[in-house]
Amino acid sequence: MSTQLSAGGAEVTVDQENGCRISSLRIDGTELLRQGPRYGCFPMVPWCGRTAHGQFRDGATVHQLPINQPPHAIHGFGRDAPWRRARAGATDAAFTYDLTDPWPYPGRVTQLVSLDTDSLTLTLGVETYGDSFPAQAGWHPWFHRNLGAGIGTGEDVRVEFDPAWQEERGSDHLPTGRRIDPLPGPWDDCFGMPYGVDVTLTWPGALELKVTSRAEWVVVYDEQPEAVCVEPQSGPPNGLNTLPQLVTPVDPLEISTTWTWRRLS
Repeated sequence: MSTQLSAGGAEVTVDQENGCRISSLRIDGTELLRQGPRYGCFPMVPWCGRTAHGQFRDGATVHQLPINQPPHAIHGFGRDAPWRRARAGATDAAFTYDLTDPWPYPGRVTQLVSLDTDSLTLTLGVETYGDSFPAQAGWHPWFHRNLGAGIGTGEDVRVEFDPAWQEERGSDHLPTGRRIDPLPGPWDDCFGMPYGVDVTLTWPGALELKVTSRAEWVVVYDEQPEAVCVEPQSGPPNGLNTLPQLVTPVDPLEISTTWTWRRLS
């Protein structure tokens, strides 16, 4: 089962049975997201990127998560679970997912999807049913590197952004804790943007798409030939250990991102 939204020349498909991922974003009939059951744009929750050796500490308790990308746990559980559709209209929809074992704390995640003629806004909320717990949330979109022959100039996408720093990446693919001046790509790296995520993808002659968020962290991954990923998230990789954000009964975690596009032809 999937949910279809449309506004003007924009069409979105949400596959709530497969991690509530945006499985398709089409602008004037052109698909922007890499297709396939592991791609599209999936929510990362209740953590983002890699958690070192699948372990995180909450007070004196050390929790062990399943190792799904040895030697680490990666991208949370939400992308692998079926979600429930709470409501759906022509241009917006809401979905929920209950946090259960093997996540050690009961809670609920909500994803809101809102489509306009020139933008898509995604919002994730994480709330607890009981004790406070550390968590992260964000998105992992796979944008096509090339939209195909005859679309614009046919050139590969250009990625432009101006981060304040780059998290130095260790040989284990985790941030070392040291902030460095941003290095040229290719990247599988986390960047700090303290005034909010602002990344522009341009398919020359076809489309410009801006990924923005009030979040201060973004991972850019462009090491695959088929796609590039621009991932706004509430904290850096391994953040359950290095920069935990507590979800409390009175203070849920909320993060939002907006993709705004304009046609270049």
